[in-house]
Amino acid sequence: MEFIDYYKVLGIDKAASEEDIKKAYRKLARKLHPDLNPNDKNAHKNFQQVNEANEVLSDPEKRKKYDQYGKDWQHADQFEQRTQQHSQYQGGQSYTGDTDSDFSSFFESIFGGSQRTSQAKYKGQDYNAELKLNLTDIVDVQKQTLTVNGKNIRITIPAGVENGQVIRLGGHGAPGVNGGPAGDLYITFVIAPHPRFKRSGNDLYTTSTIDLYTAVLGGETTIDTLKAKLKLKVNAGTQNGTKIRVKGKGIPVYKKENETGDLYVTYEVTIPTNLTEEQKKLFTELSKLT
Repeated sequence: MEFIDYYKVLGIDKAASEEDIKKAYRKLARKLHPDLNPNDKNAHKNFQQVNEANEVLSDPEKRKKYDQYGKDWQHADQFEQRTQQHSQYQGGQSYTGDTDSDFSSFFESIFGGSQRTSQAKYKGQDYNAELKLNLTDIVDVQKQTLTVNGKNIRITIPAGVENGQVIRLGGHGAPGVNGGPAGDLYITFVIAPHPRFKRSGNDLYTTSTIDLYTAVLGGETTIDTLKAKLKLKVNAGTQNGTKIRVKGKGIPVYKKENETGDLYVTYEVTIPTNLTEEQKKLFTELSKLT
């Protein structure tokens, strides 16, 4: 397997923080999404590499194994188990061999060396699938059943997944060769645009119309959120285009409990039309008082 430097893929260094990784991933995911690069033959491959890098580096445990074992990080548990067994066999003495070379030898013993080519074990082919969701589908954790190559796979979808985000389900790809491990299943989430809400990160943006009288005198208005209706107070003298923030009514932060984005509402003040003569007279009198 050719080594892929996940840090280089995301354009960050090894000292990058979780926030640095998240920012780099979001920027590249938007830039390299295949839908935005229909004429680029390498777009899907590059996009998948970015998602793969994020999948590993955003997980502290996976990142630790990747930093230590490089391209063979997925077999780290097997190697550590083997060294532990070796230590026990040696009567409790610590195993002090060359980690890099020992791990390479161990990996070779799994997949076969030049003298055991016919018995080599190879990982099965990876599968790729798309799962289409609505914005309302990602405000709560949910479970869905996917059918891939005739097999039903029950998956849990964390709240807050992003459009174009990819998750990996280990062992749900094609069977391995000569007893090798099965491949993986990569699922790309495709989230359809919402008619009333625009998403930016974990925040949502929408508009709400209020009549002139409510804008001038103040009052209340009712808006829709992704889950339910919400009553908002409108301050007297609210101007057209005024934007307010409703805390905690956005999109949940991916895999972060009790963390949610905000909802930003822009008020659009409607001007009354088809006024009666009496109403026009009242507005005229009011204008003379200002």
